[in-house]
Amino acid sequence: MFSMCNVTVIEFFIENVEREEFEGKRILEVGSKYVNGSVRPLIERFLSPKEYIGVDIEPGKFVDLILPAERLVEYFGPESFDVIIATELLEHVQDWRLVVRNFKEVLKCGGYIYVTTRSYGFPLHAYPYDFWRYEIEDMRRIFSDFEILKLVKDHEAPGILLKARKPLNYSPNELQDIALYSMILGRRTASIPKPQEIPFSRKVKLLTFKVIYFVYSMTNRLLRFVAD
Repeated sequence: MFSMCNVTVIEFFIENVEREEFEGKRILEVGSKYVNGSVRPLIERFLSPKEYIGVDIEPGKFVDLILPAERLVEYFGPESFDVIIATELLEHVQDWRLVVRNFKEVLKCGGYIYVTTRSYGFPLHAYPYDFWRYEIEDMRRIFSDFEILKLVKDHEAPGILLKARKPLNYSPNELQDIALYSMILGRRTASIPKPQEIPFSRKVKLLTFKVIYFVYSMTNRLLRFVAD
């Protein structure tokens, strides 16, 4: 469940956070294990939260509690946090509806949620735990019961960045009819496919594309380095 945090994600937080959202508040980061950067040091140093809890499914830097995203409400109770943060996590959870419902329920009315995730065109990563791709319209529908304050595409790689607020008169929306692009099936589906359902031919295709994307990305970085 651990997440990554690229430069665009850091920039999104710098440009969109407000001190009053965090100062003296209780913060929960889901998928908090440090892999490739984190927003946590910025928030703790400059925004003065009262408490910052990081949860993940395995131990590591910035993980305060080992807990799956599917059990947030069960463990913490409803409306327990002022801010929820989940960077590069939602594509890696199998039952995305259950996790989103946990996000929404564990957040206080009037609280804020920050979510970043990947879109179609981003290669398979952390196989086999890479299930979904989200588009702008998907996130708009998923969070139609929230006040969406910012919803933009990642300008560096296929992805989505969201900031939203839970309304005081919150009434949960229905997620069952929303179909997302499944990395397992290679198409949109409203069902929850299992990892073992992926055809061998698709597995080979995804891994090949992953290698090509990696070489392409490294070549671009090298060219930028030489140019600088």
